[in-house]
Amino acid sequence: MSKGRSLALVAAAYVAAAAVALAWLWRGPGTGRLWLDTLVADLLATLVVFGFSRRFRNSSFYDAYWSVVPVLLLAYWWAHGAAPADRTRNWLLAIVVVLWAVRLTANWVVAFPGLHHEDWRYPLLRARAGRWELLADLVAIHLVPTLQVFLAMVPAYVALTRPDPGVPWLAWTAFGLGVAAVVLELVADVQLHRFVARREPGQVMDRGLWSWSRHPNYFGEFAFWFAVALFGVAASPADAWWLFAGAGGILAMFLGASIPMMEARSLERRPGYGDVVDRVPRFLPRPPRTAAP
Repeated sequence: MSKGRSLALVAAAYVAAAAVALAWLWRGPGTGRLWLDTLVADLLATLVVFGFSRRFRNSSFYDAYWSVVPVLLLAYWWAHGAAPADRTRNWLLAIVVVLWAVRLTANWVVAFPGLHHEDWRYPLLRARAGRWELLADLVAIHLVPTLQVFLAMVPAYVALTRPDPGVPWLAWTAFGLGVAAVVLELVADVQLHRFVARREPGQVMDRGLWSWSRHPNYFGEFAFWFAVALFGVAASPADAWWLFAGAGGILAMFLGASIPMMEARSLERRPGYGDVVDRVPRFLPRPPRTAAP
């Protein structure tokens, strides 16, 4: 299937998912809680995407959902939440989230070859589940990431719906961190794309930002969600003790699942990757170690 037709099908899936979510929010039985109404709508939209994944036997239908739905949540919460005392906080948050979403979605579009290809992790997860592969597809590949992103967006909900002025300087700090995180991810993307276009067989990426961290894109992604949590703290400092839970959950997913899976695959497929592991930090960027003589 061509890339153009594949992108059109993914777009159709997301339009259908958004339509179902909006229908629920418009005509469905309300819970009286804005966050819960949108969570139900988010889960219903995820089920629509899951239906497309099963129909076309490719769970990569879900890949861009991660970067699209936060913008939709932000827009709905802003439109239906209480008017905040500090509208600047909302604009700063919106700028950061939109910049992040545009970068991540554009990077997915550039790298996406078409629906003849599926992210290698998905067949592996389904194969490991055996006869429970449908459940693994639904829960592990679709529902769990949706819940993780929603939880990580809860601080944005707090920032957008609290009428209190909060701590304005902390909102600016979150803005600076969020923009820096997006820039870091963008630079890492560009460096990786250039490397992939020119690499020799078996060559491994250990240049630029990738010489300071084996996964600078994941570090930047966590920094972005940490910034979103800071926006929530800026709006409601008393809730700081729980507002980092979403960012912490994403960090746990990166360190406990995503990175180990990618590391094992790289060590298996690229003989020189072991040397990179010895020299380059795994996650937190810092100068690389000198190779042993």
